[in-house]
Amino acid sequence: METVEEIQSTTAEPRIPDGVRIQPSGYLLELSLDWIVLRASENIHHLLRESHVTLIDEPLGKFVHSQALHDLRNLFSRLSGTIGTGRAYAVRLTDDHDLVDVAFELVDGRVLLEAVPSAGCFGECFGTVGGLIGGLSNARGQALLDGGARRMRALTGYDRVTLLCGDSRAESSRGAFAAPSSMRDDVPVIVCDSDQDGVAIFPRKPHDSSAAGALLRSCDETARAALQREGVRASLRVSFSAEGITGEFRCESRSPREPNFELHAAAELFAQLFAMRLEIDELKSA
Repeated sequence: METVEEIQSTTAEPRIPDGVRIQPSGYLLELSLDWIVLRASENIHHLLRESHVTLIDEPLGKFVHSQALHDLRNLFSRLSGTIGTGRAYAVRLTDDHDLVDVAFELVDGRVLLEAVPSAGCFGECFGTVGGLIGGLSNARGQALLDGGARRMRALTGYDRVTLLCGDSRAESSRGAFAAPSSMRDDVPVIVCDSDQDGVAIFPRKPHDSSAAGALLRSCDETARAALQREGVRASLRVSFSAEGITGEFRCESRSPREPNFELHAAAELFAQLFAMRLEIDELKSA
C-alpha cells in the first residue's frame, strides 16, 4: 500500500532531494553573520517552540532570551578569524527549564549553531586530560601510540579507540568488534546512533555545503551501512595536527551514545596535546 508521501511524489512536482540532514539527538540553525535565521532543522520546534518555517528570515533574538543571545554572540566574536568550534554549556535559550549545550562554527560565511540537551559535566571531562597526557611522558614510538589510544578510550568511555597517524596505527578495545574500524572520511564527527534516520533541514537543498560542516550531520546510507557492518552504533572522530604530524582518533561504541559537546572538546584537547608529544618523540629520534 502506498504511503501519503509516495502518492504525493507521483502526483506533484518532482521531489527536491533533502540534502544534508542532522541527527535527531540535536538541533541546527544556519545563521547569517547578523544572526538572521537562514535555515533550521525540522525538529527545532522542540527547542524553540516555534515552527522551522516561522523562523526563516527572522532574527534569532526574536526567539531566544536576550542574555543568552548576548553571551553567544560575544563568544562568537572572540572566535572570529579562527577555524575552531565555539561551545557554551548549560545555556537557557527560552523560558523552558531545560538547559542545552551549544556548539557553533563559521562555515562558508554562515554561522552553524547546534544545540543538544546539556550533559551537565561542568569540567569533569577536562579535569582528567592533564593526568592522562602526563602518563605518556616516558613513552616512545609504538608504545606512545598504544598509550594514546588507551588513554583516549579511558577519557571518552567508548568501547574501541583506533588511532591512525601516517602509516602507523594503534588500537585499544574492550572486547571484539564485528570488523576493524575502516576510518572512513565520510563518517560525521559525532554519531549518536547509526540506526537512526536524520532530520531534514529547511529549506531543503540538494547541494548543501554549509550544513555539511555540522558536528551532528547525519550519516549517509553508505557510511551508515559501513558502521553497522563493523558493529558500531556510535562514534566520535577527533583529528589532530602539529608541525607536519596529522592523525585521527576514532572512538566507537557498540551501543548508542548521547551527544556530549564537552566530552568532544576534552577529547580535542587531549588529541592536540598528544600531537605535541608525538612531535617531541620525533625530535628525540632525529
